[in-house]
Amino acid sequence: MRSVRDRGRPLSVARQLLILQLVVFTVMAVVAGILFVLDERREADDATAREVTEIADTFAQFPEVAQGIAASDADGDLQVRAEKVRTSTGVDFVVVMGRDEIRLTHPTREEIGRPYTGHTEPARAGETFTETYTGSLGPSIRAVAPVYDEADDLVGFVSVGVTRTRIWQEFVTGLPTILGVVAAGVAVSAAGAYLIARRFRRQTLGLDARQLRTLYEHHDAVLHSIGEGLLVLDTESPTPRIEVVNDEARRLLDLQRAGPVPFDALPATLRDAVTRHDVRDEIHVTVDRVLLVNSDAVRWDGRTLGTVVTLRDHTELRGVLGELDAVKSLAESLRAQAHESANRLHTIITMVELGRTTEAVAFATDELAMSQALIDRLTSSVREPALVALLLGKTADASDRGVELTITEDTALESTPPMSTRDLVTLVGNLVDNAIDAARTSEEQWVEVGIRQDESTMIIEVADSGPGMSAETLARATTRGYSTKSDHHGLGLALVNGLVGRYRGALRTEPSLGSMVVVEIPLGRAEPGEGA
Repeated sequence: MRSVRDRGRPLSVARQLLILQLVVFTVMAVVAGILFVLDERREADDATAREVTEIADTFAQFPEVAQGIAASDADGDLQVRAEKVRTSTGVDFVVVMGRDEIRLTHPTREEIGRPYTGHTEPARAGETFTETYTGSLGPSIRAVAPVYDEADDLVGFVSVGVTRTRIWQEFVTGLPTILGVVAAGVAVSAAGAYLIARRFRRQTLGLDARQLRTLYEHHDAVLHSIGEGLLVLDTESPTPRIEVVNDEARRLLDLQRAGPVPFDALPATLRDAVTRHDVRDEIHVTVDRVLLVNSDAVRWDGRTLGTVVTLRDHTELRGVLGELDAVKSLAESLRAQAHESANRLHTIITMVELGRTTEAVAFATDELAMSQALIDRLTSSVREPALVALLLGKTADASDRGVELTITEDTALESTPPMSTRDLVTLVGNLVDNAIDAARTSEEQWVEVGIRQDESTMIIEVADSGPGMSAETLARATTRGYSTKSDHHGLGLALVNGLVGRYRGALRTEPSLGSMVVVEIPLGRAEPGEGA
């Protein structure tokens, strides 16, 4: 059953490549072998032609040859000389003839005295030439040279030749070497093709062309349709490379809309996380967004091929949670104030029942004056109602937590803030929350908040009695990009730093008054995302 399925399954791309390479290499090797054989045969013919030409020229210059032709070789010495030259040089025939082209010598004695079969016209003109001609011994390559006597008169000709049969036999003896070279070339090519196909199979995961096409189509459709940001990285190379990035990831990370993305283009807070394989719901803060990051290793056949990173946009959710927390804080403050007001009301009623009405009126008016004075001051100097509510709520919340929170007398925000109400609440709320948390670790436990404007800048100063932060500590806290705290306040200064960057502001610490964080936002409202 398995063999039947295998026969019906399309060949993988790697196997198709292997077969095609083997076919191409084999054809090329065979063609090269044939061309080599033909070239060797031509070289053998040329070498034979040169050899017989030299022998014919040399033999024709012997004086005995001209004398023998003139005497018609009556004593047979010319035949002996010709045979001796033939056997010593390895040619097939040395034929001497007169001007009448009658053979005076020949390897076959029956041919002596018969007419020469071949051409002599160029030799009559004094030129030694070669030709391929079929004579009494069969097809041969022969050279014909003129013979002159002492008076320089043409007396005859010498023809020296080698038959095609002998040339072929000598050529066949060298064929095993040629075939061995061709076979070795095919073997080396086959080994190279196998290694290339093996590597290609690992790279294509053994998939066939249809599967690769389907995989690409699905991959492309999924990349453009999923609502999460997706990054696929090659983390096994010395320098991590981003292999795949979808449209949502480009939007969330503010990357270029097309083309490859270099690893350095990722926000600094993400570069460490995306190269790890064990990130789970880790919160990262970029300049514009709050992202939830997960990463997993991609493995195949026990090998780690890279890392898949998913990004979820939690910016809106974190903003809503911040507002919800502000509302909850305000509700808790109102509940605490209601409880405190009930206690004060019981106190006033008891004092009236005891007949201490003057003291009861004084107690009630003093308490009302203290709380109303803060409300009146903030509502008259700060024109943003949400910020007023936030500061009042944080004051009550701090009091409940045992921290004395004061609003500086110079707090004033008379013009429109240079940021949206939501961002302003998030910015001030996180600064105050961090200050309250820090103050609770000290003995005095106080927080002081001041918000003011000059001609070009909105300045927010939050001081506390905590241990304080150096510039290096602040830099680590704002660029770390994630938090281990379970609620959104764990983002703390990272969120503040992101908002400050969006509005082209500055964030710093000052050593005065224990610990102080100062935020400066230029006036002239910038749209979110325009900041560096």
